Amino acid sequence: MGMTRTIIKSVGGYLPERIMTNDELATMVDTSDEWITERTGIKQRHVAAEGEFTSDLALAAAKIALQRAELDASDIDLVIIGTTTPDLTFPSTACIVQAELGMTHGAAFDLQAACSGFLYGLAIADSFIISGAYKRILVIGAETLTRLMDFKDRNTCILFGDGAGAAIVEAGEGQGEMSDRGVLYSHLRSDGRYRDLLTATGGPSSTKTIGKIHMDGREVFKHGVTNISQAIFTALKETGFSCDDVDWFVPHQANGRILEGVARKVGMAREKVVVTVGQHANTSAASVPLALNDLYESGKLERDQLVLFEAMGGGFTWGSVLARW
Repeated sequence: MGMTRTIIKSVGGYLPERIMTNDELATMVDTSDEWITERTGIKQRHVAAEGEFTSDLALAAAKIALQRAELDASDIDLVIIGTTTPDLTFPSTACIVQAELGMTHGAAFDLQAACSGFLYGLAIADSFIISGAYKRILVIGAETLTRLMDFKDRNTCILFGDGAGAAIVEAGEGQGEMSDRGVLYSHLRSDGRYRDLLTATGGPSSTKTIGKIHMDGREVFKHGVTNISQAIFTALKETGFSCDDVDWFVPHQANGRILEGVARKVGMAREKVVVTVGQHANTSAASVPLALNDLYESGKLERDQLVLFEAMGGGFTWGSVLARW
């Protein structure tokens, strides 16, 4: 029996021009390239220029995705942006991007799930498409996290960078089988009891400031490996696949150690894991689509390959999405 599937039609990514190396960071805080690399796998991060906003990064990634899909903004019904660093408290960054794209129809909104933002957006887009509410959706993860950095705190300032990734998803035909192309399964979770372990210390309603990122690294690592592994096991169990069936594992680029820990725990072969954290650092909601864009641009991603996505962020929020390209 036929059914609607959510096909990932194209991807795009954008990184700001300025690169901040570990050596440059070492002139600002008590650290070194060796110390950062050993603990995180990160060598550099991109930093948005003065006057370059989250919406600018999102717009650049969206335009690349549209060009690759051979579509215009008039072909998009909905814009969803996952971000922790919106241009403004309101209106949403998605509305700003909608306007800059020249869209005078459809809808646009932001969602806040921290580093899981793109995955949450992809799952929501899948639900909208399956319901018939929208036919083609632009899902973006975009961040200017360096503006939440305390550059005197070496435990956090070494981890994050700026960037944006975008995907265009659209309705396609499937047979309700696991051999269908498109999103096959999504699994989203959160647990607000752990919100203080990874948080920004400000907000409009509380401090009237944006605050700075605070993290208990040891606890985040422990919960990260456990929660992400659980989400992966759930996706595989519910779809009947194993790690051997997965062609590409596209994880949130939180930390090299977390990536290694998760891959080891679930039994994912290292050559299947897409790793960009060394060059991008942790770009929060942008990291998964940026990693997917990197895989696409490598020429290794092929039609009908099985791709497993995962992410975890402040909240805690976490989840997984399994899709056939």
